[in-house]
Amino acid sequence: MRLLTWLDWFDVARMVSIEDPEASIIAPSLTREMLHEAVHCVAKDGRIHRGARCIRFIGMRMPLLLPLSLVLWIPGIIYIAEWVYKLISRNRHLLSKLFGCKGACEVMPTRKGHGKTIVKPEETAINDGLDK
Repeated sequence: MRLLTWLDWFDVARMVSIEDPEASIIAPSLTREMLHEAVHCVAKDGRIHRGARCIRFIGMRMPLLLPLSLVLWIPGIIYIAEWVYKLISRNRHLLSKLFGCKGACEVMPTRKGHGKTIVKPEETAINDGLDK
Protein backbone atom coordinates (compact mmCIF):
# COMPACT_ATOMS: atom_id res chain seq x y z
CA MET A 1 0.00 0.00 0.00
CA ARG A 2 2.84 2.36 0.76
CA LEU A 3 4.27 1.76 -2.71
CA LEU A 4 0.88 2.46 -4.32
CA THR A 5 0.65 5.70 -2.36
CA TRP A 6 4.10 6.79 -3.57
CA LEU A 7 3.22 5.94 -7.17
CA ASP A 8 -0.04 7.91 -7.07
CA TRP A 9 1.40 11.13 -8.48
CA PHE A 10 -1.96 12.51 -9.60
CA ASP A 11 -4.01 11.56 -6.53
CA VAL A 12 -6.28 9.20 -8.45
CA ALA A 13 -6.73 6.79 -5.55
CA ARG A 14 -7.58 7.13 -1.89
CA MET A 15 -6.20 4.46 0.41
CA VAL A 16 -8.43 3.42 3.29
CA SER A 17 -7.28 1.08 6.05
CA ILE A 18 -9.41 -1.91 6.96
CA GLU A 19 -9.46 -0.48 10.49
CA ASP A 20 -11.10 2.73 9.28
CA PRO A 21 -14.90 2.71 9.86
CA GLU A 22 -15.28 4.27 6.41
CA ALA A 23 -14.18 0.97 4.81
CA SER A 24 -17.51 -0.66 5.71
CA ILE A 25 -19.39 2.32 4.30
CA ILE A 26 -17.44 2.34 1.03
CA ALA A 27 -17.83 -1.41 0.44
CA PRO A 28 -20.54 -2.87 2.70
CA SER A 29 -20.56 -6.16 0.76
CA LEU A 30 -16.96 -6.95 1.73
CA THR A 31 -16.33 -8.84 4.95
CA ARG A 32 -13.28 -8.35 7.16
CA GLU A 33 -12.06 -11.79 6.09
CA MET A 34 -12.25 -10.79 2.43
CA LEU A 35 -10.38 -7.57 3.16
CA HIS A 36 -7.66 -9.43 5.05
CA GLU A 37 -7.07 -11.73 2.06
CA ALA A 38 -6.35 -9.05 -0.55
CA VAL A 39 -6.35 -5.39 -1.45
CA HIS A 40 -9.66 -4.23 -2.95
CA CYS A 41 -10.51 -1.31 -5.18
CA VAL A 42 -13.93 0.28 -5.43
CA ALA A 43 -14.43 2.09 -8.75
CA LYS A 44 -16.61 5.17 -9.14
CA ASP A 45 -19.35 3.03 -10.66
CA GLY A 46 -19.33 0.72 -7.60
CA ARG A 47 -17.51 -2.23 -9.19
CA ILE A 48 -15.08 -3.93 -6.83
CA HIS A 49 -11.73 -5.23 -8.06
CA ARG A 50 -9.66 -7.58 -5.89
CA GLY A 51 -6.00 -8.57 -5.71
CA ALA A 52 -4.21 -8.63 -9.07
CA ARG A 53 -7.28 -7.19 -10.80
CA CYS A 54 -7.17 -4.27 -8.37
CA ILE A 55 -3.50 -3.68 -9.19
CA ARG A 56 -4.33 -3.82 -12.91
CA PHE A 57 -7.23 -1.37 -12.49
CA ILE A 58 -5.31 1.11 -10.33
CA GLY A 59 -2.18 0.73 -12.47
CA MET A 60 -4.03 2.00 -15.55
CA ARG A 61 -4.35 5.31 -13.69
CA MET A 62 -0.74 5.63 -12.48
CA PRO A 63 2.03 6.37 -15.01
CA LEU A 64 4.73 4.15 -13.47
CA LEU A 65 2.36 1.18 -13.14
CA LEU A 66 0.98 1.51 -16.68
CA PRO A 67 3.45 -1.00 -18.23
CA LEU A 68 2.55 -3.62 -15.61
CA SER A 69 -1.15 -2.97 -16.12
CA LEU A 70 -0.83 -3.38 -19.88
CA VAL A 71 0.94 -6.72 -19.40
CA LEU A 72 -1.89 -7.82 -17.09
CA TRP A 73 -4.36 -7.20 -19.95
CA ILE A 74 -2.69 -9.84 -22.14
CA PRO A 75 -5.14 -12.76 -22.35
CA GLY A 76 -4.47 -15.36 -19.66
CA ILE A 77 -1.86 -13.33 -17.77
CA ILE A 78 -4.35 -12.15 -15.14
CA TYR A 79 -4.94 -15.76 -14.03
CA ILE A 80 -1.21 -16.24 -13.47
CA ALA A 81 -1.03 -12.87 -11.68
CA GLU A 82 -3.96 -13.85 -9.42
CA TRP A 83 -2.20 -17.11 -8.53
CA VAL A 84 1.05 -15.24 -7.74
CA TYR A 85 -0.84 -12.59 -5.75
CA LYS A 86 -2.61 -15.28 -3.74
CA LEU A 87 0.70 -17.06 -3.06
CA ILE A 88 2.37 -13.85 -1.89
CA SER A 89 -0.67 -12.81 0.15
CA ARG A 90 -0.84 -16.17 1.88
CA ASN A 91 2.85 -15.94 2.85
CA ARG A 92 3.09 -12.17 3.40
CA HIS A 93 4.05 -12.34 7.08
CA LEU A 94 6.96 -14.68 6.35
CA LEU A 95 8.03 -12.60 3.34
CA SER A 96 7.93 -9.41 5.44
CA LYS A 97 10.23 -11.01 7.99
CA LEU A 98 12.62 -12.31 5.34
CA PHE A 99 12.87 -9.10 3.33
CA GLY A 100 12.41 -6.59 6.13
CA CYS A 101 9.31 -5.01 4.62
CA LYS A 102 8.02 -3.74 7.94
CA GLY A 103 5.28 -1.21 7.31
CA ALA A 104 5.03 -1.89 3.57
CA CYS A 105 1.29 -2.41 3.88
CA GLU A 106 0.71 0.79 5.83
CA VAL A 107 -1.56 3.43 4.43
CA MET A 108 0.44 6.62 4.08
CA PRO A 109 -0.90 9.72 5.85
CA THR A 110 -3.26 11.91 3.88
CA ARG A 111 -1.39 14.33 1.66
CA LYS A 112 -1.43 17.93 2.76
CA GLY A 113 -1.15 20.98 0.57
CA HIS A 114 -0.96 24.60 1.65
CA GLY A 115 -2.61 23.94 5.00
CA LYS A 116 -5.49 21.88 3.65
CA THR A 117 -6.06 18.20 3.02
CA ILE A 118 -6.04 17.21 -0.64
CA VAL A 119 -8.88 14.79 -1.34
CA LYS A 120 -9.45 14.16 -5.01
CA PRO A 121 -9.82 10.39 -5.25
CA GLU A 122 -10.94 8.80 -8.46
CA GLU A 123 -10.99 5.32 -7.00
CA THR A 124 -10.72 3.89 -3.50
CA ALA A 125 -8.41 1.08 -2.47
CA ILE A 126 -8.97 -0.63 0.85
CA ASN A 127 -5.81 -1.78 2.61
CA ASP A 128 -5.79 -5.22 4.16
CA GLY A 129 -4.47 -3.79 7.45
CA LEU A 130 -1.40 -6.02 7.68
CA ASP A 131 0.77 -3.36 9.26
CA LYS A 132 -0.87 -3.81 12.66
